[in-house]
Amino acid sequence: MRAEHPPLLDELIISVDRALRTLSGVAASARPAPGAQAAEVELSPAERRHAAGLMRVNHTGEVCAQALYSAQALCTRDASLKLRYAEAAREEEDHLAWTGERLQELGSHPSRLNPLWYAGSFAIGMAAALAGDRVNLGFVVETERQVEEHLTGHMDSLPTDDARSRAIVEQMRADEARHGATAQEAGALPLPFPIRRAMRACADVMRGLAYRV
Repeated sequence: MRAEHPPLLDELIISVDRALRTLSGVAASARPAPGAQAAEVELSPAERRHAAGLMRVNHTGEVCAQALYSAQALCTRDASLKLRYAEAAREEEDHLAWTGERLQELGSHPSRLNPLWYAGSFAIGMAAALAGDRVNLGFVVETERQVEEHLTGHMDSLPTDDARSRAIVEQMRADEARHGATAQEAGALPLPFPIRRAMRACADVMRGLAYRV
C-alpha cells in the first residue's frame, strides 16, 4: 500500500521553511563535524584565504543541494522517492552546517550570492523532477558525480596542514558518492551529454563566483 503524501500546501510550507533556514544560516547538523577534535593550525594569510574560498564554494554547493532536493521532493508524486530526497537533504544539511562553521573559524563568510544560487537551483530541480522520476534520479546521479569530482580536487588543493577543512571535505565526498549510488540503484536514467555538459558549465560559473564573492 502506498504511503500517503502530505497535501500540496503542507509541502509548500516545508519548502519555504527549508529555504528560510538554509539562507538564514541556521542549519543544524545531526552528526558531529568531522575533524572537530583536530588542532587548529596557523595558516598563512594566503592559505587561509584559499581554504576559505574553497569552503565557501562547498557551502554554496550545499545551499544548492537543499534547493534541488526540496524542489525534487515537491514535484515527485512517488512517496518512496520523497523519503529518499528527504533523507539525502538531511545529510546535506549536515554539510551545510559544517561548512558554515568552518567558514566562521577561518574568519570568512558564505557567498553573498546564495539567494540567487538557491532560486536557480530550485528552478532546475523542478525542471528535472517534472521530466519524470527516472530522469530526476539521473540528474541526482550526475550532480553527485560532479560534486564528488570537485571535492576530490579540493582535497588536492587545500593546505596540507588544514586538517579540519580536509576532514569535512573527505566526509562530504563519501556522503555524495553514496547519494549518487543510491539514486543509481533506484532506477536512474543516464542524462544526454549536452545536459551533462550544461550542468558542468553552470557549476563552473557558481564555483568561480562563490570562491570570490
